[in-house]
Amino acid sequence: MALSPKLAIRQTTALVMTPQLQQAIKLLQFSNQELDVFVEAEIECNPLLEREDVDGGIEPGAAPAEPEDGAGDEESETADTADLAAADRLPGDGEAPLDTDYGNVWGDEAAAPGDSPPPAQFANWGGGGSFDWDAHNFEEHTGGAETLREHVTLQANLELHTPEERLMAAALIDSLDETGYIATPIEEIAARLGVAPPQVEAVLTRLQNLDPPGVFARDLAECLALQLKDRDRLDPAMAELLRHLDLLARRDAAALRRLCGVGDEDLADMVAEIRSLNPKPGLAFGAEVVQPVVPDILVRGTPGGGWQVELNADTLPRVLVNQSYYAEVRRSARSRTERAYIADRLQSANWLVRALHQRATTILKVATEIVRAQGGFLAKGVQHLKPLTLRDVADAIGMHESTVSRVTSNKFMATPRGVFELKYFFTFAISSTDGSDPRSAESVRHRIRELIDREGPDAVLSDDKIVAILIAEGTDIARRTVAKYRESMRIPSSVQRRREKAISL
Repeated sequence: MALSPKLAIRQTTALVMTPQLQQAIKLLQFSNQELDVFVEAEIECNPLLEREDVDGGIEPGAAPAEPEDGAGDEESETADTADLAAADRLPGDGEAPLDTDYGNVWGDEAAAPGDSPPPAQFANWGGGGSFDWDAHNFEEHTGGAETLREHVTLQANLELHTPEERLMAAALIDSLDETGYIATPIEEIAARLGVAPPQVEAVLTRLQNLDPPGVFARDLAECLALQLKDRDRLDPAMAELLRHLDLLARRDAAALRRLCGVGDEDLADMVAEIRSLNPKPGLAFGAEVVQPVVPDILVRGTPGGGWQVELNADTLPRVLVNQSYYAEVRRSARSRTERAYIADRLQSANWLVRALHQRATTILKVATEIVRAQGGFLAKGVQHLKPLTLRDVADAIGMHESTVSRVTSNKFMATPRGVFELKYFFTFAISSTDGSDPRSAESVRHRIRELIDREGPDAVLSDDKIVAILIAEGTDIARRTVAKYRESMRIPSSVQRRREKAISL
């Protein structure tokens, strides 16, 4: 059979992922912070896009309207400091409010006879009340949080006096990690400085008296000992307990009582004292500010017993297409390239507005279905959380499962019971023993924690006992599942809990 080239027509169906469709899919899984950054970038590169001014005022950067001749003379006499500070010029003699003194402002005018010139450090400052200069920026001089190194360096300069001691102290301060521990061996620091290790040890001993207590420790036992010494609680029994922290971790109360020579009550007090200490004192300095979660959906109860679901307006970027500006630049376009660019910008702006509207509509639709399915949880608590999957929500609202997955990613819902991620409401089902509705895995975990929190010191529940209780309540669950849920919640085993309760007593 001879091979020869030929032309053939073939018809197939395929999904074409256009750039706009790909970006619309990405918009669904963006968090509110990521969406705001994306919208800002689009506004910067598209002159037809602008943010909606919800207050009805002038957009930032817009020039205020000039008053007509003679208008505003009466208003300037009663202007306050805030109004005059926003002006582009210094107010006149009759315009200055009573709480303003411009005697320390140097303008570009010639100084009056007898007036002293401004200091040299202010020679390049401009007058007129404008703070738009390049050489000085107040934001560069704002105070920041004090770091651990800055805190101990200030104290070390007051504690140590000779240059040799301060040099060794600087090396020890540089070896501090974020928790306040010495991360470099003393011998290595001494070899680097060319001094004997006992000299570095002597400086280290003095630095260990600085604030916060426990800083400059080389291990956990030394850190706790420094804090107990600061409290005047480091007696021989406590020192022996610190030398056997491994036994305390294993909750071996009998061995600790024998080594420390104390009774049950004294051992419980010592353990309570240890627990009140800070094992990482350096973390109190330079910690990052925790940003609160901003919910995307708000859920409120209605008088009729239902639930009102709405989007958080503060997280939705309000973007408009400036049609008047488009008409103006469209008339001034001369070449075909300019007209094509303007048409492309208009198409991109219209697409972004539609995509944002579609994203908000999809999020609201998914959130409404979640609230409908988990109404028992909102009304009665975690015990009534129902099993729910992405496919259940997708089938109910007529969307694809992958779309629901993108919508619930990095989205949070504010409910009367707290703020939850949308993924929290999707849990697996655990069958029941009495043929009733299945339980959700999250409600079973909550029940396990509830049982363990209520157990007494003389009646610690093993995993087998927890399984028996759950089966009696109608939950069909295996022992390995209980152990897996318990470990996921970082709850120790029954043996460890029994030892811990014995030490606490």
